[in-house]
Amino acid sequence: MALDAKGAAALALHRFGFGPRAGSIAAIAADPRGALLAELEKPGIGQIVNTELMTAAQSSTAAFNFRQERQARLIAQRKEEEERKASGMSMDRMEPKPESGAQQPAANPQPDFQQQLYFREVKARYDAAFAPEIGFVERLIWFWSNHFCISADQVQSMAGGYEREAIRPHVLGRFGDMLLASAGHPAMLFYLDNSRSIGPKSVAGLVNTRGLNENLAREILELHTLGVRSVYTQEDVTSFAKVLTGWTIVPAATNPEHGGEFIFLQRMHEPGPQTVIGKVYAQPDVAQGRAVLADIARHPATAAHVARKLARHFCSDEPPDSLTERLSRRFLETDGDLKEIARTLIESPETWDAQRLKLKRPSEWLISAWRGIGAVPDAQRGLQAMAYLGERMWRPNAPIGFPDVQSAWIDGLAQRLDIANRIAELVQERIEPGDFVETALGSLASAETRQTIARAESRQQGLTLALMAPEFQRR
Repeated sequence: MALDAKGAAALALHRFGFGPRAGSIAAIAADPRGALLAELEKPGIGQIVNTELMTAAQSSTAAFNFRQERQARLIAQRKEEEERKASGMSMDRMEPKPESGAQQPAANPQPDFQQQLYFREVKARYDAAFAPEIGFVERLIWFWSNHFCISADQVQSMAGGYEREAIRPHVLGRFGDMLLASAGHPAMLFYLDNSRSIGPKSVAGLVNTRGLNENLAREILELHTLGVRSVYTQEDVTSFAKVLTGWTIVPAATNPEHGGEFIFLQRMHEPGPQTVIGKVYAQPDVAQGRAVLADIARHPATAAHVARKLARHFCSDEPPDSLTERLSRRFLETDGDLKEIARTLIESPETWDAQRLKLKRPSEWLISAWRGIGAVPDAQRGLQAMAYLGERMWRPNAPIGFPDVQSAWIDGLAQRLDIANRIAELVQERIEPGDFVETALGSLASAETRQTIARAESRQQGLTLALMAPEFQRR
């Protein structure tokens, strides 16, 4: 089916971006491809400038201090109670009894500072997804953040800072730089236990008899670069894990100024050369790990692995080999230049197929719903909706990240219906279902979908049907 100009614009907004906002379809209809390419050239695109947000290290240290102070207060309260009991003075005797029938004052628990930090980061991410006309770069950021994922279940205070520091600065830079930034980020080092990994023959290993942890090395090779069952062996994993020993974190307890930052500790580092993927690396310090990362970032297996993931994300669950091969070739030709690879995605005919085969992930569907409605939710409400749909922000169940295929999400359509109905209930007074269809779908909406929405018994039902329309579920 051939699309008209506005249909192609709507397709671009859903497939490459986070869905249309009011006026977006008309704004890019003259040249959808050109609009996508132009977004790549906007100064500062994809960056979050917010002075209220701390660095990941600062957030980690602040959260550590908060937990320590809270624990100290609880200990002090317990000691005070024990002293009162020891002196024979119970709390009941010391505190006046309330008058009969008097209302007790409501408890006023201290706000959880860690949650406050997290909510600020979540709100900043929502705002960044809502702000751009298209949101292609933002979609790339979410893709790469899921590719190099960490989990806020382990590093909640660092989750937002990790994305702002390791992913956003490199989203249109070189893959190797993003790989290095993510591998050496304190959030990743903690999440995959490398901060505690010690070379068996290092000074710390011999003195403390603590051992090697292979988690980070394995996930870098298997998930971030070369891909599972490719060119590496278990011996490569072990050697690479030794290379990465000494990559750790400054403890906040002993260094309040630099707590939570990356540090290389030579005494934890396994001495001597290591062989990884057939090459010997003899550097004596942190340069050894950087050299391995630089080489695997350029490996043809990495190009093929990354190309297939990008093709699957922006095209279909089973992308055509022609697209995967083109992206892989461009990766190798440009030394992993992610802007050039993004250009290739835009310019490839496969990504403009009018047949829409990709089911939006829950987060993508929610963002497109909010953009179409014209309202960004507060952080807590948005997080609750995402959790209900099974995609908790920055909380994948495993280092492989959230799945990017329809089979993982299709059973959650009933939950989407619940959320769609709730959204419709909240906005029905100010939005006509027909207006939403024109804003969010335009000519992508089929005659059948339009007729179904027109026959709705209420505004709320019409909006719910629009949010659940097949055309709105897919990209």
